[in-house]
Amino acid sequence: MTLAALLTLLVVVAALICIMLQVASPDLVLLGAVVLLLLAGVLSPAEALSGFSNGGMLTVAALFVVAAGLRETGAVTILTSGLLGRPRNERGAIARLAAPVVAASAFLNNTMVVATLLPGVTDWARGIGRAPSRFLLPLSFASILGGLCTLLGTSTNLVVAGLVDDMISDHPDLSPIGMFDIAPVGLPIAGVGLLFLVVAAPWLLPERRSAVSRDDDPRHYTMEVLVPQGSRLAGKTIEAAGLRNQPGAFLMEVIRDDTVLPVVDAQQLLNEGDRLIFVGDVGAVVDLQRMPGLAAAPDQVFKLEGERGRRQIVEAVVSQRNPLVGWSIRDGGFRRRYHAVVIAVARAGERLPGRIGDIVLRTGDVLLLEAHPQFVKEQRTRTDFYLVSQVPGAAPPRTERALLSVAILGALVVTATLGLLPIVTAAFAGAGLMLLTRCCTIGEARRSLDLQVLFAIAAALGLGRAMIDSGLAQNLADTAVWIGGGHPYLALVTVYVLTVVLTEAVTNNAAAVLTLPVAVAMAEQVGAAPMGFVFAVMVAASASFLTPIGYQTNLMVMGPGGYRPLDYPRLGLPLSLLVAVTAMAIIPWVWPLS
Repeated sequence: MTLAALLTLLVVVAALICIMLQVASPDLVLLGAVVLLLLAGVLSPAEALSGFSNGGMLTVAALFVVAAGLRETGAVTILTSGLLGRPRNERGAIARLAAPVVAASAFLNNTMVVATLLPGVTDWARGIGRAPSRFLLPLSFASILGGLCTLLGTSTNLVVAGLVDDMISDHPDLSPIGMFDIAPVGLPIAGVGLLFLVVAAPWLLPERRSAVSRDDDPRHYTMEVLVPQGSRLAGKTIEAAGLRNQPGAFLMEVIRDDTVLPVVDAQQLLNEGDRLIFVGDVGAVVDLQRMPGLAAAPDQVFKLEGERGRRQIVEAVVSQRNPLVGWSIRDGGFRRRYHAVVIAVARAGERLPGRIGDIVLRTGDVLLLEAHPQFVKEQRTRTDFYLVSQVPGAAPPRTERALLSVAILGALVVTATLGLLPIVTAAFAGAGLMLLTRCCTIGEARRSLDLQVLFAIAAALGLGRAMIDSGLAQNLADTAVWIGGGHPYLALVTVYVLTVVLTEAVTNNAAAVLTLPVAVAMAEQVGAAPMGFVFAVMVAASASFLTPIGYQTNLMVMGPGGYRPLDYPRLGLPLSLLVAVTAMAIIPWVWPLS
């Protein structure tokens, strides 16, 4: 082993230990490791920074923006709300959840799928009377399974594909990875895994309480929503529409043709034009505002200038100096005075009956307003309100562009699949179209970029380049081949197990980048075709079901689900074994080792 290889090994081992001990975030640890190797002369500046221009990393960045467009138009919510519904039992509920998540995660980055669905699934679980912990881990695992089906599904696949492109010149037996090249092994794994989740999850998952509960919010807003013309909820009962047990909200009354129905029966049919009066917390108010089939009932909302997607949901406390105290919201001309519309009112826990416009304002009332961004700045220098603050993540969705955002995603997938454009070009074209068509704003696009993920990918690619150039990858491959006895299949199994162990310890992208050079070197050492080893790394690096830190989606559901670390292997260990057996049976058949 050369001095450069030994130094690289020490740096890599130190980085793995730091990540496992959570000394710092993975992106900082990996960037630090690359800087050390740069200073030591193992990497040149161009090699150290090569990860930032890698096609896989850039594709991930563009897909964050595409996902933001789908989220901000409400497209994901619209597509999934009808699928989830109100199942009769828990297995049916998991099937309704997991199947569309697997399908969506095949074409969208699975981290973004989970981020988009997490709040809705939590509320849906409570709405059907179940603990969120019964569904959030299946949500994460289903997104991982779906990500194995195409090149777009997970950043790991894109990173491996980008690294393979970089290695082709040195390893002519490698070939570029297309959109569906992983599907022959990914689809069977997804099918087997999905069946396992539906059958086993109700037995193996615990009931946990979320670390943060909506029930902890003491404020109760009164809000009014409308069943508009052409609503998909018209003609449904209140229970079938999912409004009877809306998490965090209580349906107090229905106003129909100026007649108040104060005792709302679960079997009451909804009509077009019905105005529904809810009492609930701020999260419930936001969810009702974004729920497909409902619209903001205050007529003044539609008289505000500008697109709804550019507005904000703002919380404001009425001060004693407010000139509208003692006036109703409508008669006081709230919209004309403040260029904002009241969508909900909270008053010391009281339930305020009737329409929002008829509520007479009092000092201390807490208002949820739909307003333009400048409202917050203007009111902070005035005394009409004690407190003015924006409610994060509560901007009204641009539902009128939902179909357009789905069409952009479809065009991206088709062009990349047919090879009309390279996948990185198609992804950037899709991101650009999301911005040009205003499916998302530039600010939302910037906020959608997860810099920790992107920096970790870029740094890990630089570290992988150091392993190749220093000869460390070849040294590790020689050792692994010696342990495995030189048999191609045993070498393949060794690569798979090594990648799984690293994934559970140091996250998926780092594991893929660190093991891929070793895997290719092992294949050449035992005289095997290398592409089977490449796909073994792709599957093993993504198939993280044993720890919270192995895959980002596992960590995302930990807090909302109230999970403990040992909850993951309860469901994940048998699933991990099932995936491994399926992969090791299919990969040598699809990509022969000799």
